[in-house]
Amino acid sequence: MKSWTAAGAIILVAATAPGQAQDRPSGPITFTDIAGPAGLAAFKHSYGDHDLDNIVEATGVGPCLFDYDGDDDLDVYFPNGRWTKGLSDNRGRNLIGKLKNALYRNNGDGTFTDVTNRAGVAGKSAGYSASAADYDGDGDLDLYLCNYGPNELYRNNGDGTFTDVTAEAGIGDPLFSLSGVWLDYDGDGDLDLFVCNYLEYDEGKFRSFYAATGFPGPLSYNGQPDTLYRNNGDGTFTDVTKAAGVYFEQGRGMSATAADLNNDGLVDIYVANDAMENNYFENSGKGSFIDNGLLTGLAFGQNGQGVSSMGPAVGDIDRDGHLDILIPDMDYMSLLVWRDGIYEDHVDRSNIAVISGQYTGWGGVLFDFDNDGYLDVFIANGHPHHEYPENAVLARNNGKGVFVDVARHAGEYFGTKKWYSRGTAYADIDDDGDLDLLVMDLNGHPHLLRNDGGNTANHWLKFDVRRADGKLAAIGARVTVVVGGLKLIDDVSPVRGYLAQNDPRLHFGLGKAVKADLVEIRWPDGRTRRMKDVPSNQILKVTPDAR
Repeated sequence: MKSWTAAGAIILVAATAPGQAQDRPSGPITFTDIAGPAGLAAFKHSYGDHDLDNIVEATGVGPCLFDYDGDDDLDVYFPNGRWTKGLSDNRGRNLIGKLKNALYRNNGDGTFTDVTNRAGVAGKSAGYSASAADYDGDGDLDLYLCNYGPNELYRNNGDGTFTDVTAEAGIGDPLFSLSGVWLDYDGDGDLDLFVCNYLEYDEGKFRSFYAATGFPGPLSYNGQPDTLYRNNGDGTFTDVTKAAGVYFEQGRGMSATAADLNNDGLVDIYVANDAMENNYFENSGKGSFIDNGLLTGLAFGQNGQGVSSMGPAVGDIDRDGHLDILIPDMDYMSLLVWRDGIYEDHVDRSNIAVISGQYTGWGGVLFDFDNDGYLDVFIANGHPHHEYPENAVLARNNGKGVFVDVARHAGEYFGTKKWYSRGTAYADIDDDGDLDLLVMDLNGHPHLLRNDGGNTANHWLKFDVRRADGKLAAIGARVTVVVGGLKLIDDVSPVRGYLAQNDPRLHFGLGKAVKADLVEIRWPDGRTRRMKDVPSNQILKVTPDAR
């Protein structure tokens, strides 16, 4: 792979020359599960018990993709359950000491190696998600774990190992946390942390429920408030939840994300809550937020219902220059599309309700799997109360606001097989120009679904937008790509979907175009860079000060 500096960008050229498609046979796009040969199937998730009998165990888990060793390959972190007093059944006590989280290092040759013990990130409690960011500004990615009980922060030592600094940092949130989102909400140049908390489990004391469901649902429990931690710039954090206007006492947050949803240059926070309204915390630019979910149509889906929202997937579905939100749930899900400052639910008119309504959706992904310029949909499904498997959803965007079910033609994973899945992350794991998927099953092995054929018929561009020091992703940056009649936008915000952290690089399908007419990159501090006539089929590593 060659590299050189050009007009404000360091361009890394992938295996193909600019403007040319991959030299592979064209044909139907399929997804091949390569978790086995890649070495990732060696991991098996457990909810810390032998029988699924409460809502905490059923919540599931999601993957975290991040480059922990700085070699430009994405590594994988898998949270895992634990036998936990007051949560797990006594019959599961034989699992004590046998379960741990796992870190797999990308070897750069299509395989991964378990380096958990050497890295020191096995974790201490039942885990649900993880997110990575450089909280201390030293140029490497640190790791934050969301747990049932105190969360954990591991500082990257820069030598392949981590140190638990939870106590000194002050972000060991004691609640039932499901999602940790990194963002610079106050514009001071360091990353703050928004922690999405779920509910207050009663250790199985509540028994007023319909027995056939298996166990009580979310409305049987009190919700918990989320937490916003401001980075003090000295390795410590301060809880500013109430001062910043994001305190919501009875929230039941399943996952959250951060993005510039109103195009004002400030990063907002969106929280998907279970069985109640969602929160759209709009950044005021004054160090605080206003919950404008009701005013903008982002609080409810499915014609005003408070649905069982899982995780918010963000992307510009209709290519109108505004980010939209896809939220899987236990029914038809929500597809909230921006229309003149108000979001409309297009779940019916888009046909996605017909495709997904028979399943229980968890890990939703908006990604352009065929590089035609329009975002497609993947949804990982599984029964919420029993280990009953369901089919996964793969739907292609036809460019006219309608999705078409293409799962039956997309490979064995989507065929007759069913899965009991939860969180899903997307990434170009092999850097071949199309997006792959990493799906986690509850009480099962992960699936690494390699995209075969997504890079043959159409062209693409990928942007690795970095901070001024060139070391890590510039979280909060926005990239706009103009190609023909399409205007494509996306934000650097890797924590998206359900319990997942995705590839931080931004991927754009260009269709038949061999170049992008215009590229504009806006960094979080307001600096911008414009590039014209950018050849396709490249990974561009861009810093604001490169010349």
